[in-house]
Amino acid sequence: MTPDLFADQPAIWQEQLIPGAVVLRSQALMQADSLLATVAQLLVAAPLRHMLTPGGQTMSVAMSNCGHLGWISDRHGYRYSAQDPTSDQPWPAMPPSLQQLAAQAADLAGFAGFEPDACLINRYLAGTRLSLHQDKDERDFTQPIVSVSLGLPATFLFGGARRTDPILRIPLSHGDIVVWGGPARRHYHGVAPLKAGLHPVLGEQRINLTLRKAG
Repeated sequence: MTPDLFADQPAIWQEQLIPGAVVLRSQALMQADSLLATVAQLLVAAPLRHMLTPGGQTMSVAMSNCGHLGWISDRHGYRYSAQDPTSDQPWPAMPPSLQQLAAQAADLAGFAGFEPDACLINRYLAGTRLSLHQDKDERDFTQPIVSVSLGLPATFLFGGARRTDPILRIPLSHGDIVVWGGPARRHYHGVAPLKAGLHPVLGEQRINLTLRKAG
């Protein structure tokens, strides 16, 4: 990892997990307040909700979307939709600042030219987790995934191409960004149950922004 130290900003460095997967420590920290204000506005237009899995179970993570496409789950399966099924309206547009942040992070991780068209907004509370899964509902697997962490710290789980492969447990803090693509694009990943805590800005929650090229 190579730290980039300046007096007027937090330390930022890259931490490679495996080929194709990188943590950009504190990369979003300077923009965190504006990101949270942006997310608050987006959630007015498309409030958080607990989606159903195809098996009929309620997901513990509360979700919403912005961008041309939004990821949804219900009894009919996992997929992307241009409309919010709750309102039958298009998802709110992805703010340029969010697109730029994702493109910059992807570029730093070695994936130039990333243009996300979907951003999944996840809210975690104490005890909330995300089971190991692959992101495979997108059309173009040459495009990376960019995941921005805000609020309470979390443990990101990153495995291999098979569910039974060994799992890395990566601590993530407010402002960290994880990028994975290339040989790691379809690796299993998840989030361990969130520990209770109190973040000075977000309180008892964590917000995650996952940006993808879905269409």
